[in-house]
Amino acid sequence: MLKLQKAASLDAKQSAFPHQIEALSAIRDMTYAAIFHEQGLGKTKIGLDLALSWLSREIADSVLIITKKSLIENWRAEIASHSHLRPRILGQDRNANFYAFNSPARIYLAHYEVVLSERKRLELFLKTRKVAAVLDEAHKIKNPEAEVSQALHGLGPSFVRKVIMTGTPVANRPYDLWSQIKFLDEGESLGDDFVTFKRNLDLTNDLGHDETRAASFAGELEQLFEKIRPFTVRETKKTAGLQLPDKTIRNVECELEPRQAEIYGQFRNELAAIVVSQGRAVLDDAEEILKRLLRLVQVASNPAMIDQSYKATPGKMRALEDLVHDAIDAGEKIIVWTNFTKNAELLRRHLDEFGAVVVHGGLTIAIREEALSAFKTDRSVRVLVATPGAAKEGLTLTVANHAVFYDRSFSLDDYLQAQDRIHRISQNRPCFVTNLIASETVDEWVNSLLSAKHLAAQLGQGDISRADYDKHADYAFGEMVRDVLRLDKREKQ
Repeated sequence: MLKLQKAASLDAKQSAFPHQIEALSAIRDMTYAAIFHEQGLGKTKIGLDLALSWLSREIADSVLIITKKSLIENWRAEIASHSHLRPRILGQDRNANFYAFNSPARIYLAHYEVVLSERKRLELFLKTRKVAAVLDEAHKIKNPEAEVSQALHGLGPSFVRKVIMTGTPVANRPYDLWSQIKFLDEGESLGDDFVTFKRNLDLTNDLGHDETRAASFAGELEQLFEKIRPFTVRETKKTAGLQLPDKTIRNVECELEPRQAEIYGQFRNELAAIVVSQGRAVLDDAEEILKRLLRLVQVASNPAMIDQSYKATPGKMRALEDLVHDAIDAGEKIIVWTNFTKNAELLRRHLDEFGAVVVHGGLTIAIREEALSAFKTDRSVRVLVATPGAAKEGLTLTVANHAVFYDRSFSLDDYLQAQDRIHRISQNRPCFVTNLIASETVDEWVNSLLSAKHLAAQLGQGDISRADYDKHADYAFGEMVRDVLRLDKREKQ
């Protein structure tokens, strides 16, 4: 057994909020636990205090924190802010990793891809140390067939303590929870049969016209959180008792610009022709159909992404300009969210007069960090244009109190995580979230689908009662796809 050098102080540098203290007290003696506090409630602080508790009580020699690659620097800063320890970073440099594994470090920090590239050495490492694991943004392993999920399922039994953390455990569909929980308890609470689990908890298109299926789905959903409650802590901003400013969410309808409407109609008709000719129902989880529906989202957002000849101003742009002007006139900052890298660049250029900066997956992490720093600290930079994939998680952007979704994908996780970058601890101004929706387009279906997913997530996470769910449940999205593509009209032709 490797003898470790005496570590730095294991005391926390900063005091915790009452809800964080309660969460730590509830799980500090558990072999495994899930921290499912809503975004913006300081899960990082709870996780770090738990790690210090494990180390100080000699339950673990070292703690391995695994997060997304884009959040490594954020975690490094958080560790420095809340503890006296310095983490050793595990990255893609295998030589550097060799020395890190053989160091007396108390905290290791790695991104999920390192689990794959260093799996063999991790297996050896876990045999020589008492290692505890903290999985940040644990919905990263929601797909049990993904290599990283399977690797962590295999490594799981060798950790002396395990914790997963995410504000969106039901990241997109209720069955997303299964793989995350399997890492903790090896299938004890939710079973080993993912196929059956998924079938029972799938938010499918037929729920709207099959009452028996809908009742069964709601029943399974109601029991989901009860099965994991013994080792789970979950607080929302309401239940945590924090005095956060109000968050107002509104939809603003926009008309497509004439040329944009023509292009949209062409793409819609092409997709409708494919669906009818194939003679099958449009399933919102059918990969090929989803890709084509996403193309409609692009056209409803900005046709210039897919048609270089398009030079007009898209229908949503004027509404966006008004929102940006309103925020800036009030002396406030604003985040504009889009799901498309090309659109992010187009929007940044359009909003350049406001000192706009951009963050998306096509940029290096260093460039992203520079843009985020400028947005946070430079008064002349009033607008951040970002894609959820690059900036939705782990970031505190409370320098802004306005968020505009220029377009949205079908991912509930993207939507919730992105909007709560501004509505979290340290925010002291009212927050405004605006969804721009192109009238009579796929945007209306996306809005309905996300609403249904959110309600299902709330019941599955124990946030609402079954009575509340039944009162508001609406599976209209299942039939709305037909309206979006005007299939009924086409089938009658």
